[in-house]
Amino acid sequence: MNFRNAFAVSITALVMLGTAGCAVTRGQETVGAYIDDATITTQIKGRMVENTSVDAASIKVETLNGVVILSGFAKNNTERTTAETIARGVNGVKSVRNEVAVRP
Repeated sequence: MNFRNAFAVSITALVMLGTAGCAVTRGQETVGAYIDDATITTQIKGRMVENTSVDAASIKVETLNGVVILSGFAKNNTERTTAETIARGVNGVKSVRNEVAVRP
């Protein structure tokens, strides 16, 4: 495992631990649904980190009941589209709302 992958896994673990208490406030029906959403988010972020054409630090990923919301900024439309393609390719994703803005 290279440094970049190890870093991505570490950050993802910290994010998941930090958001574990949010299940009730997000209004999801079950703990299982929350875990599924966290898994989807983690997989998307991991794939973004691995993809050199996407700046994973500039794009935020949120998942609620299988619906992924991408937000943040991209350098160009190709990066924006690639982020959406990555999200759509993760198992369990029902739909993707791409709200990423392209920096002028």
